Amino acid sequence: MLEKLPESLGHALINQRAGMESVVYNQLHALRATARFDLSSRTFAFNAELPVQYTADGAGLSPPLEWGNVPADTKSIALLVEDADSPTPHPLVHAIVVGIAPDAVSIEEGALNSPHHRGIGMATGLNSFLQQAWLPPDPPPGHGVHRYVFQVFALAAGRPFAHAPGRGELIAAILDRALGVGCLIGTYQRSGGLIAAADEGTEAQSDVAYPAEPALA
Repeated sequence: MLEKLPESLGHALINQRAGMESVVYNQLHALRATARFDLSSRTFAFNAELPVQYTADGAGLSPPLEWGNVPADTKSIALLVEDADSPTPHPLVHAIVVGIAPDAVSIEEGALNSPHHRGIGMATGLNSFLQQAWLPPDPPPGHGVHRYVFQVFALAAGRPFAHAPGRGELIAAILDRALGVGCLIGTYQRSGGLIAAADEGTEAQSDVAYPAEPALA
């Protein structure tokens, strides 16, 4: 959708970004100490470039994720994916999933609905385009590296979510009853309409305020 925007517009907006401090992981960390658990993907490493098949320049599939060692009292798991570098007041929401079973340890590739793909019927909330689906990364050309923050939250028991919760409802639940969190960042950018590695091979800054305590064993 945004790949046809002029690169000059992306350059003009280069300093307009939601900011990593606004992602929910860091909001939670600023509020209180929360246990951290491992979150990874078999298709990209932490702070590495997202493969094109997960973006608007490819098939637009949702990527596979794996996690483990969630706290014992977890009653459900939620996923939130945000773009910390969207030129918007708040991070752009690319996916919300709620009601994941507490003993689940993964989400497979393509599990979420996306523009050209039908998922497996997970309980999805609204992305920033008000769709119950994975919103493939689609950064403006020339805007630089965008950091896509995949956050998995282990939640205690609480009030059921609405049929299609939005970011505000999910944030309220997370800040109230998150027991643990895992975080994974993938990057993506466009330059002149083409895919480009982050800062020509330079690793993007993650700016994730990790808790002092180590990940659960």
